[in-house]
Amino acid sequence: MKTIFLYFTISFAAATVQQLYAQDLAQVKAVLKKQVLEKAAWAMQQRPETVTAHRASRSAGGIHDFYSEGDYWWPNPANVDSPYIQKDGQTNPDNFVAHRHAMIRFSRIAGALASAYRISPQQKYVKQLLVHCKAWFADTATLMNPNLLYAQAIKGRATGRGIGIIDAIQLMEVVQGLSVMERDAAIDPEVLTATKKWFAAFLQWLTTHPYGRDEMNAANNHGTCWVMQVAVFAKFTGNRELMQFCSNRYKTVLLPNQMAPDGSFPKELARTKPYGYSLFNLDAMTTICQVLSTKSDDLWNYQTPDGRSIKKGIAFLYPFIADKNKWPYKQDVMYWNNWPVAQPALVFGAAFFKKKDWFDTWKKLDHAPETEEVIRNLPVRNPLIWMGR
Repeated sequence: MKTIFLYFTISFAAATVQQLYAQDLAQVKAVLKKQVLEKAAWAMQQRPETVTAHRASRSAGGIHDFYSEGDYWWPNPANVDSPYIQKDGQTNPDNFVAHRHAMIRFSRIAGALASAYRISPQQKYVKQLLVHCKAWFADTATLMNPNLLYAQAIKGRATGRGIGIIDAIQLMEVVQGLSVMERDAAIDPEVLTATKKWFAAFLQWLTTHPYGRDEMNAANNHGTCWVMQVAVFAKFTGNRELMQFCSNRYKTVLLPNQMAPDGSFPKELARTKPYGYSLFNLDAMTTICQVLSTKSDDLWNYQTPDGRSIKKGIAFLYPFIADKNKWPYKQDVMYWNNWPVAQPALVFGAAFFKKKDWFDTWKKLDHAPETEEVIRNLPVRNPLIWMGR
């Protein structure tokens, strides 16, 4: 009974905050409706494809284990059999990323179906998403193990790394999509229960395994993305303790340690892709505010004693999103021409702070990017499922 009470307490508090977005949600629907229904028509035709569909020859894990290889690691030209060497910011197209692609595909399917459900709540969308969730989280023949022990491996150096946990941010829109649909009569309680059990086990691994602890303590966007995905998964499973932990970490670690007084992210600006990583980190922090804010714990309006806040972060980057030619720092070594797109920081921030210029800029940007690097670093691609409830 206590668990049920806590679940409804969390849901009620979140719903109270989300009601602020009703008018903004209608505007977002108007912008995205045609595109959403087209994507949903595609998603309705897709069959499940999990990690078991692709076997990685270099993986130290089994068929049910997610495996990926570090993007910026390359063969050593001096000796092709020696350990890989790093070229920061330069993606090696020959590394194994089939499992990541399958997860991104799952995320896109879930986001499309749930977005269409927000526009037209038809049970066919619910049933189709459940088919994929059953394959990924319940069916013993095709499910993925609830850990990332073998993510972002490096040939000759590591069978997996904590840094690979960032790959799982693609599961956030799966969870959020289910959250949008879970009260529908078409929901299969067995699949929903199995899915929540899977994410509870994944949260246990994320918060206790050394890889998870390392990623949590990362000083850049990796630490932000750990908080972001743990917050989303904790909310889905009703883990109030972890939700509060993530809220506190945003206020006491992420903002003061990653954001400069002017709203910039120095650790991202120091990278070889400063523009893309700054956008990525801002989107992640904004999503944390969107997911965790309540009337009694308002992350949107929170600021550190010296004035660092999410509003300042959006305000810093906004001029360079509206006109990238004004960017005063070095250009990204790759994918410079592919950013910005319809960054979720703009639409979420515009809704909360009532900034019409932010919304108008978001409206004009690309809402359906196809560049792999952009998709990988844009885990929130369907704002409809994150706004209003």
